[in-house]
Amino acid sequence: MTKVISVSGLQKRFGRTHALNGLDLEVEAGEVHGFLGPNGSGKSTTIRVLLGLLRADSGAARMLGMDPWADAVELHGRIAYVPGDVTLWRNLTGGEVIDLYGRLHAAGRTRGGRAERRRTGGLNPARRADLIERFELDPTKKGRTYSKGNRQKVALIAAFASDVDVLILDEPTSGLDPLMEEVFRRCVREERDRGRTVLLSSHILSEVEELCDRVSIIRKGRTVESGSLADLRHLTRTSVTAELSGGPGALETLPGVHGLDVQDAGVLPDGVRSRVRLQVDTEHLNAVLRSLADSGVRSLTSAPPTLEELFLQHYRDEDEGEDQDAALRAMSEEAAAR
Repeated sequence: MTKVISVSGLQKRFGRTHALNGLDLEVEAGEVHGFLGPNGSGKSTTIRVLLGLLRADSGAARMLGMDPWADAVELHGRIAYVPGDVTLWRNLTGGEVIDLYGRLHAAGRTRGGRAERRRTGGLNPARRADLIERFELDPTKKGRTYSKGNRQKVALIAAFASDVDVLILDEPTSGLDPLMEEVFRRCVREERDRGRTVLLSSHILSEVEELCDRVSIIRKGRTVESGSLADLRHLTRTSVTAELSGGPGALETLPGVHGLDVQDAGVLPDGVRSRVRLQVDTEHLNAVLRSLADSGVRSLTSAPPTLEELFLQHYRDEDEGEDQDAALRAMSEEAAAR
């Protein structure tokens, strides 16, 4: 497939701080790509490079076949960006801000269809009206009167209604209530159905898991894993819970078994004598299932790892476990607060 975003070996230092340390990222045309990492991992720096707001020290970055730094004006007409903390012009109404963003996109584009973009101001008028209704925004109010959530709505409406090829969304649902978060998710799916490409950076892992075709997990300025959720799950562990008519058998000695917990249930009326919980590396799952069958399975449930479990696995480090756990707890608390 066509690579809309292609980043390789990106390096960026701020004094002694190595913000990007050989980061790689590839986003294909028409996909929603999750971009994950806690604060300080390099997400915002990467996005600033892609927006042409920051020049990398070394490495290569291309978006839509162009250099984000050298071709920033052209690219800004073809991408829409929504940050996690939107600032509006205080004396412009929400509707005026939306239209201004549309005109800025139209002015930046120089390739094909120029007269039509000038006529519509770079926005789809019907889409604009529909989004204003769905996000329940009053576009006649001044920017200074909007709450954080309403400022976020203005930016989202402007992005989704614009005639662009790529959407870069950095914590886009910050400040939105759960109902508006669902509206946002539907809009992202619609953008994908239209063939647009979305790069989504979010602390809300359930949101990323629901929306994204592929994800990239970064750590200390470097990509540590990238692929579809199915691909990533294949590389990790499956959770298994079973009720057995016998004991756990040879489970303790099998390779790939982790966190085995055995509870002696005595002999219940349904013949259950023990309950086991464990995690198993995917490549050893068949052997574990055979062992459970030999022990007399009365019931069994299995679940692939969630995106949160995949994320946590890549951030566990023996030398820095406490620091990483603290960072992840803070990340989880931030997501829960929303």
